[in-house]
Amino acid sequence: MIKVEHLRKSYAATIAVDDISFEVGEHEIIGFLGPNGAGKSTTLKVLTCSHAASSGRVSIDGKDVFEDPEGVKSVIGYLPENVPLYPELRVREYLTYRAGLKGVPKKNRATAIEKVISRCHLESVQDRIIGQLSKGYRQRTGLADALLADPKILILDEPTVGLDPNQIRDVRELIKELGKERTVILSSHILPEVEAVCSRVIIINKGRLVGQGKPAELRTRLNQKSAAIDVEVIDPKNVAQKVFEALDGVKEVQVKDAPGAFRIVQASPADDPNSTPSAVTDIREAIFDAAVAGGLKLIAMQMHTQSLEEIFVEIITQESETSAATTVDSTNVSAATEEAPAETQNREASK
Repeated sequence: MIKVEHLRKSYAATIAVDDISFEVGEHEIIGFLGPNGAGKSTTLKVLTCSHAASSGRVSIDGKDVFEDPEGVKSVIGYLPENVPLYPELRVREYLTYRAGLKGVPKKNRATAIEKVISRCHLESVQDRIIGQLSKGYRQRTGLADALLADPKILILDEPTVGLDPNQIRDVRELIKELGKERTVILSSHILPEVEAVCSRVIIINKGRLVGQGKPAELRTRLNQKSAAIDVEVIDPKNVAQKVFEALDGVKEVQVKDAPGAFRIVQASPADDPNSTPSAVTDIREAIFDAAVAGGLKLIAMQMHTQSLEEIFVEIITQESETSAATTVDSTNVSAATEEAPAETQNREASK
């Protein structure tokens, strides 16, 4: 449905998107993630024909973004981060105007408008002036606009900005529903929301693609060397940390905020570089036995699964550290290269 190949976008000397490639299948809901300035919005603007790329290739529903932008726009509904609305129009007037621009047939416009007003819960404000609406209602008006022409593909850039928790939940359910019948790319900073809605995530940082896959796949990739178990105990003698640290295979015991709560991080076998979480995650029986022997009352024990937020932070941190190390190496090489002529000159002068 969507194929991006070696996409690059620069503004003068600034590289916003740096050689990224990915694919999105039909009826997939994809989370498009990255810190501020990572290049998310720039990528989405290229996909929606708002910006031209510097190089690369993008195909959407079999149409080339650069050769057939009008064809691409006909199958995409786009909600930008900052929704461009006409504040002097009423909601229904605005949607009627937009339906005309999108080429919705006149005989179908009334039905299409009623449908998106209902789906986006705009009934109570449909006759109000947009400039007088709250940010949440303006956001929902933009979402209604994106849905007007019943597009095959929805690209949503921060769709829940300004919405209250109930409205966020409504939009989340709407996105799930829409994903059954169309492809959705969702860019959001609210990672629990992405995890609840998306089947797969794509993570970019500093314009580069640094991770993609299902959250479970990313967890496995990050946890190849360790796994963790959360435990809660009654610890009258304050010995729990020492008891758990003494266990074979325990890499670290972290004290959590709640009284008697710990996270036990396991180490994988040192002689098995290809170990996976399944090889190191079952020391629960040993934890139970150690707790009993140490006079602890074990209240709870649960395998710890990284949240999407934790996965995101770890991937971005690892990538940033790698990038910083590469920069230092490059600087050292440059410095050595610059010093060489001076050393040569000194030797020549001493002859």
